Amino acid sequence: MNETDVTIVRIYLHEAKAHQKELLEFLHDDCKVRGVTVFRGITGFGTSGKYHSSTLMDMSLDLPVVIEFYDEVEKIKKIIDELNKRINPGHIVYWPAKINL
Repeated sequence: MNETDVTIVRIYLHEAKAHQKELLEFLHDDCKVRGVTVFRGITGFGTSGKYHSSTLMDMSLDLPVVIEFYDEVEKIKKIIDELNKRINPGHIVYWPAKINL
């Protein structure tokens, strides 16, 4: 089995300030990353401690959103440099991984 090193990136946001369309266009059109998945959470909170939640009584449009993607290590370094200009500190995590080819 052939393997290659990649970096996985997760961006933690919430819907109201996710700028999801712009981020996806950047990752797809400009960066041409291998793939992106967007997860919509049902409950979450960040450093502010404010809960972002959805209940049957209150269908919030400010739920947690996680944007996850991966690509080659050097490519991801450049992408993270640009993301750091667009996203507040503390919302991007990344780690090394391997994919099979």
